[in-house]
Amino acid sequence: MTLTKHELRQGRISFAVWTGAISVLLVICLLVFPEMKGQMESISRLFAAMGSFAAAFGMDRLNFGTLTGFYAIECVNVLGLGGAFFASLIGISALEKEERDGTAEFLLTHPVSRTRVVTEKLMAILLQIAAMNLIVLLVSLFSICAIKEAIPWREILLMHFACFLLQIELAAICFGISAFLRRGGFGIGLGIATALYFLNLIANMSGKVKFLKYITPFGYCEGVDVVTDGRLDVRLVMIGMLFAVFGVAAAYRNYCRKDIH
Repeated sequence: MTLTKHELRQGRISFAVWTGAISVLLVICLLVFPEMKGQMESISRLFAAMGSFAAAFGMDRLNFGTLTGFYAIECVNVLGLGGAFFASLIGISALEKEERDGTAEFLLTHPVSRTRVVTEKLMAILLQIAAMNLIVLLVSLFSICAIKEAIPWREILLMHFACFLLQIELAAICFGISAFLRRGGFGIGLGIATALYFLNLIANMSGKVKFLKYITPFGYCEGVDVVTDGRLDVRLVMIGMLFAVFGVAAAYRNYCRKDIH
């Protein structure tokens, strides 16, 4: 576990910044909700009339004036996109940084196998994602209590669980890609997360490209769908976890065989 502890120490500032930023944005959204609550009914009607733009974010299917609807549209977008960026960045840099920073020569001269290196780095990624989601969930629940609203436990927990799975999938995919890189991974990680986010928006706007839902993890992370259906789409989740398994398998296979400079 030495390498895992080292990875956690090394990434503590990035973890604190991303967790703090997402938490603060969620708190601001929830604190603003009571002030806007009385005006939300007219805003919901306005959104419903905005056609494809409203459909892209699910604004036409939920009542923006309820906490559940507001949380599904505003807060889940914040957590989904912010968490996706965080997961992609820590995943894409996990293996690539050893060659980028010139530390591979030091690390691999120690009596530690490459398989163990990959395993402990993967554990560090999973621990960071789990800790970030737990903190954000607690902050959200505290904020809901602070504005004196009833907590819709089932919907909140399902939406946060969907975001957690989204981050696991993206981190695993980027982790696999990281094993093929020598430097310059940050742009790739952000690009993957951004591209998949917009693929989901496009799928929401047009029924002709609904198949894109099977490609992007944001397809099963829709707060609107979770609230409307009362569950996650098991097919999309299973496909997403299959992508995650392929990503991790690619990381083990390539990193254990590659010629590390």
